[in-house]
Amino acid sequence: MLITNMPGPLPCPVLRPLLRIVLLLLLILSSCTKGDSRNTLLETETTNSASQDGRSAGSVDPVEQYLTEGDSGLILDDFLDRILKAAEIPPDVAGKVSVAAAAGPSFILDLLTCLSGEPGLRTLVDKEHALPGGYEPVDLVELGNGSCQVSRKGLLLRRMAAESLEEMAAAALAGGVTLVASSAYRSYAYQEEVYARNVRESGQEAADRESARPGRSQHQTGLAVDFGSIDDSFAETPAGLWMAANAGRFGWSLSFPDGYEEVTGYRWESWHYRYVGRDLVSFIDTYFGGIQQYALRFIYEWERAE
Repeated sequence: MLITNMPGPLPCPVLRPLLRIVLLLLLILSSCTKGDSRNTLLETETTNSASQDGRSAGSVDPVEQYLTEGDSGLILDDFLDRILKAAEIPPDVAGKVSVAAAAGPSFILDLLTCLSGEPGLRTLVDKEHALPGGYEPVDLVELGNGSCQVSRKGLLLRRMAAESLEEMAAAALAGGVTLVASSAYRSYAYQEEVYARNVRESGQEAADRESARPGRSQHQTGLAVDFGSIDDSFAETPAGLWMAANAGRFGWSLSFPDGYEEVTGYRWESWHYRYVGRDLVSFIDTYFGGIQQYALRFIYEWERAE
């Protein structure tokens, strides 16, 4: 069973991937055309500067006219703006995304790379978006007997995440740092127990700040790991510092960064990393300031809108 946040199928299921490709190609062409045209206009403006100096005060700047009128790419720009607003991307980040998309094809090509990858890597799982009922990964493997230590037997991850974890742990070990996985895949039933225990021990409000309700935990995807002590002290340990500096190189992304509780729904968890793959980590870091939640919400809204 593949994880997906896609809405119901179009009348013809084949149309969805075709429309996606067409739209992305249009955005790429629009970005290239806009950049080339702007450069041409700027060169023209420079060459004819003497005559332009005599323009009347009410005349229109040709560059501004190009960017605001008659540009077929504006339709696609509007689409991007709608996605950014639907994903609730803050203005400063949204502005950077828009500039990147207008500057050339890199943004769209990077997005296409992410969309063509394993769907589970980009699945949005949070307080508002639950996994499909009864979801359980089919490729879980047990951790252990490798470079990454485990706090107890029976920890499971999806195979691709486990392989990446082993590669990352080996690199850390080569640098004198030992990574310890303390929690990994959790079934729906186990997450029920975890959440209920946290409510009993800390109360509802505190539990909701650091514990996901059943069906809404990244752990159920089989792609998330809690490392080390599973508390704030992890951040300043050798493992915590090494992860903060190097996890992205292996496709791991910090899910709940410090200062973003209103965005993620959870308080800072320096120990909780999700495997999203190298391509998506690069996309998150390059365009969304390293905030996983922003990028996953953007992709979720993009796929819904297609």
